[in-house]
Amino acid sequence: MPSILDRRRLMLGSAGLGLLGLGGCATTTLSAPGAAPDTVPYAERRPPIMPVHASTNRIFDITVCLRPFRAQGPRLDAEQVGDTLVVHNYGHGGSGWSLSWGSGTMAVRKAMANSPKEIAVVGCGAIGLSSAILALEAGAKVTIYARDMLPDARSARATGSWTPDSRIALTSAAGPTFAVLWEEMARISYKRFRRYLGLADSPVEWSERYFLSDAPTDPPPARTRPELDFARYSDRIGDIVPHGEDLPAGATPFPGPVHRSSSMQFNVADYGHTLMADFLAMGGHVEHREFQSLGELATLKEKVVINCPGYGARALCRDESVTPVRGQITWLIPQAEVNYGVFYKDVSMLSRRDGIVVQALWGGDMFGYGDDHEVIDRVEAERAVKTLAELYGRMKG
Repeated sequence: MPSILDRRRLMLGSAGLGLLGLGGCATTTLSAPGAAPDTVPYAERRPPIMPVHASTNRIFDITVCLRPFRAQGPRLDAEQVGDTLVVHNYGHGGSGWSLSWGSGTMAVRKAMANSPKEIAVVGCGAIGLSSAILALEAGAKVTIYARDMLPDARSARATGSWTPDSRIALTSAAGPTFAVLWEEMARISYKRFRRYLGLADSPVEWSERYFLSDAPTDPPPARTRPELDFARYSDRIGDIVPHGEDLPAGATPFPGPVHRSSSMQFNVADYGHTLMADFLAMGGHVEHREFQSLGELATLKEKVVINCPGYGARALCRDESVTPVRGQITWLIPQAEVNYGVFYKDVSMLSRRDGIVVQALWGGDMFGYGDDHEVIDRVEAERAVKTLAELYGRMKG
């Protein structure tokens, strides 16, 4: 079984990061530390890697969310509820932001099959907003019904990285047909995100990531429970995403060998604000409303509904195939000079404009699986920050 570092390299080097993500564009020179500047080829001269002030007294927030994982992949089917057609679009695990435009496209195709004049969208997270914008573009009048707007929805507590196959399905449950569907969703989403590159405040931008190992032969960390066969599809889109590279020890200030790659990052606060502004500017409407059962959707005036409740689908649709995957983010005060990301000893660091995100994956991909407790764990938070502090304490000047 591949180590956690090997799996991260596969997932991040070619298509993005499962539960991780970072911001910015800086790397370092490829020469050994201390080398004279004129010995470094001009094309390889890059800004320095600035250290993170990894201290527990810089924690300003801790947030927890539940990712909606389904072993067979997201639910994208349609069903009749009374006189209302309900098109489902939920269960994306850790890939909600990344696949939002692709899965939204699939849902809108089904919703528009009979050219309805009005469409309702349930949910105002990443999937709901994307689906609503696509429905507007298809020519329908759209109203979003949601209990929470994006700043308060679970989507706002995401890491914010391009991770299209992060806990998206189990290989044994999804089958080869879903792999083809996943590829279509990933390609549609990837192309759509290019529209947001280069905009003011950088709602979407490229960043460099560093995956560290103290030695090439580091054994994988001990696991407390068996790993599931989470599907990996990144190689299916290897033609459209940059590939990473292995750097030798001494090529960066980090200790040991390093794998470096580039990927897209979503600045969630600004990107979410941009989506909502676009939706309203296009004539969309929002109503605060909470539904207790699927049958209540038939009471809406719109007779076509795209259902995007995220983890809320477990209760709303009585769908026990939705498994919670708990994720906690520890927020450190932002540092404008830090514009890269790190994965080290089952801890990820994401530099975002609204803070430095630190996340633990103790025990690998099974960490948080089946855990529905949205309760802050301060011990977990401080342990992750101290792991980063240990790393930066070993960096070379």
